[in-house]
Amino acid sequence: MKWKNRRFYQLNNLELYNILQLRNQVFVIEQNCIYQDADGKDEIAKHIFLKNGHRIVTYLRVLRAGDYFENSSIGRIVTHPAYRRQGYATQAIFKAIDMICVGWQERYIEISAQTYLTNYYTRLGFKKTGEEYLEDGIPHIRMLYDKENLPEI
Repeated sequence: MKWKNRRFYQLNNLELYNILQLRNQVFVIEQNCIYQDADGKDEIAKHIFLKNGHRIVTYLRVLRAGDYFENSSIGRIVTHPAYRRQGYATQAIFKAIDMICVGWQERYIEISAQTYLTNYYTRLGFKKTGEEYLEDGIPHIRMLYDKENLPEI
């Protein structure tokens, strides 16, 4: 398995197809959520993913401050069902945090987390910053990572 970190124009056709296929498999079909996945943000995002052969194991996209939220953000975090509970999403999130906080020298990272994952993101250093809201019919909560104010481990 191999980690990739690419801009949109660096993705080959098969990688892009497999990323979109996985996102639709999980977010549209599995979660029964009809929404516009191709939202125009992929073209400006960085894409971090783990491949096993041609299969995308886990994926997320990273956006710079102002491209989605006021702060840099991580989104579309997804793991193929056959690879869940093996820590791959957490590894991808830490790679994104490193890219944003070390590479881009940003202090904050914002996410729109599905509410049922609040405890998971809290363990990774994110804190709730608002009230629950519906996004595409699914309960979400805004969360913020502050590299200057991390919990003691």
